[in-house]
Amino acid sequence: MNKLKAHIENIALHHTIFDLPFAYMGAFLAAGGFPDVWVLLWITLAITGARSAALAIDNLVDLKYDRVHPRFTRRPMVTGEVQPWEAKLLIAVSLLVCIFAVYKLPPICIKLLPLAAFPFVIYPFMKRITFACHAVLGLSIAMAPAGGWVAVRASIDYEMIVLCAAVGIWIAAFDAVYGAQDENFDREHGLHSLATAMGAAGAMRLAKVFHVVCIGCFIWLGVIMNLAWPYYLGVAVAAVTLVYQHSLLKPNDFHNLTQMYFMRNGIVSVVIFLCTCVSFYI
Repeated sequence: MNKLKAHIENIALHHTIFDLPFAYMGAFLAAGGFPDVWVLLWITLAITGARSAALAIDNLVDLKYDRVHPRFTRRPMVTGEVQPWEAKLLIAVSLLVCIFAVYKLPPICIKLLPLAAFPFVIYPFMKRITFACHAVLGLSIAMAPAGGWVAVRASIDYEMIVLCAAVGIWIAAFDAVYGAQDENFDREHGLHSLATAMGAAGAMRLAKVFHVVCIGCFIWLGVIMNLAWPYYLGVAVAAVTLVYQHSLLKPNDFHNLTQMYFMRNGIVSVVIFLCTCVSFYI
């Protein structure tokens, strides 16, 4: 049981709250209501498998940095609770689950899977190369609503692109804020982030701008898809949540950047998804 718990912590299974609701949202929007239950099941397995593999790859690639990072001393791979070979095995199994689930969806999904998987495979290496690593993470998470949409419509449409832009910008900005606390560590170890490029204050200012753009994209999505008022209520709740999150932090004070702060961002994905569902029945 302890080993299972360690693996669940290593892949941060609870972080699916950031992408799975948007994958469902993509499916609901594409279907114009409740999609086929089996489609939702395969979407769930595909997203869970892909995200599990992505987090395990990230932790495996970053292990040498995590071992010397003060905040990561209790991570399972740092403590030895999860061995590298076990992480590699989990990556293989997770990818197989993802591929199997995607294979059950329309043929276009399996054809596009390599393209969708590419961002999360390269993301762990991006901090070694560019401060735009946050954008790659945003693109990775944006593949969730794209997958949900294509699983139902079997096509790539303008509305899907707007949804993916909103989700990708939201995550990229959030990641830039979260990474700002590691500015000194990243500089010392030759890693890159928006904070190392323009300072924590600059990164946090730009993240605010991106979150405004993100909310704008969500509003535009509602307009072009003619969604009912509950959807906009969800967007408003998300906007208030983001404003509150930004108000808690200062460039030289990250004591409020706790696990609760991190998970509170899940309000955005959950509320917008639920309000989207309700909007179809008003």
